Amino acid sequence: MSRIPTPATIDDAPAASRPLLEAVKKQLGVAPNLFRLIATSPAALEAYLGLSGALSKGALPAPTRERIALAIAEFNGCDYCLSAHSYLGRNLAKLDEAEVAANRAGRSNDPKADAAVRFALKVAQARGHIDEDAFLAVKNAGYDDAQIIEIIFHVAANVLTNYLNEALTTDIDFPVVRAQAA
Repeated sequence: MSRIPTPATIDDAPAASRPLLEAVKKQLGVAPNLFRLIATSPAALEAYLGLSGALSKGALPAPTRERIALAIAEFNGCDYCLSAHSYLGRNLAKLDEAEVAANRAGRSNDPKADAAVRFALKVAQARGHIDEDAFLAVKNAGYDDAQIIEIIFHVAANVLTNYLNEALTTDIDFPVVRAQAA
């Protein structure tokens, strides 16, 4: 059970959050617990949706974004995000079981995506203090400066939701996937 009550419905959320939750529901078909929990603070929901929406318009393809989310959720031991991104990765980004497993292990079966996932995980592990080799590996894999910045932003966005869900023990509303190690 979540440490902070999750509004049971969109109508139970603060009035300022309701239009934002309706937009989430329109996009995903449902307003997942994460969004309804964040909606407790309309400012936080607006900030998170703004960040997510802007990143979704970036240069990284959706499958790579999901790969990064899976690697970071596994690294941080966030069962909520691991469950959500396993579902989204399989159903929206069309990642197969082998790819999801590779992503959870901090790699990818796609050579270019592998560089992005490995770089993202190194950024998280080193809390941003990466070495030149890590930077050159992603650069030499064909990622341009803007894409490298986006990878780092995806790491930060996923750390944000991982920490929120772990700190507040958000109830998982996706098929449950448990992290192997935190």
